[in-house]
Amino acid sequence: MHRETTMATVRIGTFNVENLFERPRAMAGPLTGGNAVLAAHARVNALLAEETYGPEVRAEILEHLGTLGLLRSDAAALAVLRQVRGRLVRRTGSVAAGTARTEVVAHGRGDWVGWVDLVKDRVDELAMVHTARVVTDVRADVLAVVEAENRVALKHFTDAGVTRAGRPRYPHVMVIDGNDDRGIDVGVLTTRPYRIVSVRSHVDDRDSRGRLVFGRDCPEYVVELPGGGTLTVLVNHFKSKGYGTQSESDATRRRQATRTAAIYAALRARGEENVVVVGDLNDTPGSTPLRPLLRGTDLRDVSEHPAFRGDGRPGTYGNGTASQKIDYVLLSPALFERTVGGSVFRKGVWGGTHGTLFPHYDTMTAPSHAASDHAALFADVDLV
Repeated sequence: MHRETTMATVRIGTFNVENLFERPRAMAGPLTGGNAVLAAHARVNALLAEETYGPEVRAEILEHLGTLGLLRSDAAALAVLRQVRGRLVRRTGSVAAGTARTEVVAHGRGDWVGWVDLVKDRVDELAMVHTARVVTDVRADVLAVVEAENRVALKHFTDAGVTRAGRPRYPHVMVIDGNDDRGIDVGVLTTRPYRIVSVRSHVDDRDSRGRLVFGRDCPEYVVELPGGGTLTVLVNHFKSKGYGTQSESDATRRRQATRTAAIYAALRARGEENVVVVGDLNDTPGSTPLRPLLRGTDLRDVSEHPAFRGDGRPGTYGNGTASQKIDYVLLSPALFERTVGGSVFRKGVWGGTHGTLFPHYDTMTAPSHAASDHAALFADVDLV
């Protein structure tokens, strides 16, 4: 990618890498019931954390274990029941004889130690190569990363695959594990001049009913600018539309948008001018769930800037249609005023059935080789 810039221009980007090395099998490919498995996995682990397992909780646990294929065995194609100490369930009888029975024998969290894991498969090697290539070609100075397994995986990945003159392009790597136990966390990469000097987590933020707000986290990363001053980056991955009912997921995204807007407002009230909200918000600009963030604040989408260079496709996910505009770089007024460019980068995405909707890397010859279903998005901001 050709890039003309000055030392005063900072490229701020976001990219959903969809895991680097391993990905839950239920999230990959057209697996029958994958969405139901992911929903059951999330719900059953929430139930297992309850202090007491009453009759209704026990019945629901068994229902979700059935969806996960774990009623007759601790191991299934898509999930595993870890019973480390004590027992959650007792299995008796025979399937062949029609006498098979599974019951929850634990009376609560204190009776046993364990959880349900999703089975993971290794990500296609060419997909890893193309992910590294996208990160290299985008050349962001500050890059938000969505769906990274953990900090160690992200650092190994970038140190080995994203280099410049034989040195890691991103010496500063940070990921905070959030509330999602599938290994899809959010983090940030910065080049040498842009040191991460402060991190604040919102992993424990709760709403008025005591519910955790963020399925992952909404970390505040404070990046030191070479010329003085700071840039605060809020990285997000809102609840997707794929799992659970639409009303439930809409309500969750609205809570997340509302809380993110409040975090942003508090930063601005403290005098922070350089603030950017980035990531995969899993909804479109005109949606009701995102209204508190997109209409209730003075944040501006880089794609609305006159200097933004689009490619005729408004979306950032899949084929890039308007209904697939779900990734954002949202800039505070000071940043938007100093924006001198920006674009979307799709070469790591497989467009359409045959990959012919837009150019991609010539080494991508199958959908499994794609770096991601998401395009990278970035803004160039003059921060003298």
